[in-house]
Amino acid sequence: MQKSYTQRKGFTLVELLIVIGILAILATVTVLVLNPAQLFAQARDSQRVSDLGTLNSALAYYLSTASTTDLDGSTTDCSTRCYVQTTGLTGNGCAGAGTARHGAKTVTIDADRTVDSLGWIPVYIGGAVGGSPISVLPVDPTNTTTYFYSYACDNTNKTYELDANLESARYIQDGSDDKESTDGGNVPTLFELGTDPGLDL
Repeated sequence: MQKSYTQRKGFTLVELLIVIGILAILATVTVLVLNPAQLFAQARDSQRVSDLGTLNSALAYYLSTASTTDLDGSTTDCSTRCYVQTTGLTGNGCAGAGTARHGAKTVTIDADRTVDSLGWIPVYIGGAVGGSPISVLPVDPTNTTTYFYSYACDNTNKTYELDANLESARYIQDGSDDKESTDGGNVPTLFELGTDPGLDL
């Protein structure tokens, strides 16, 4: 009788450890090269730029089509105020990340996101012909005392300014796709958008 031997095939422990080590090195290099924290920051910054663009378009549409326009609501005076949705800000100056927004104006904080002049931007955007082009007022993706949206206006001249602080190395001042110092505003470390000449409200 003849004995049959089957040869076992497989990896040795050393081979498995080498493969696991190579995979660990590749994973580490991938994380270092892609830098997920910066990718998330870029995504949030893209949202900020998009949100302010949407707000800018909605306010411009309101100003061009509403029969009567009021940029600071019926109970406030935007010559002395700036408007935000975030909490934790107090006193004078819509300051964020050490950057004074809108000068030394008093902060008006409102958590409301409606477009009926009761929201954090006190404009009745629904008064535009055909109604409001947006359903709610956007807020910053993180909405902290460093990263938030702010609004200031000049009701006499019917101009306004919207601001956001960007965080990714790509979009900040001197970044590879600098959006802060190239926006035409007076603060090179903020993204500013609006109709005010020089964006210096």
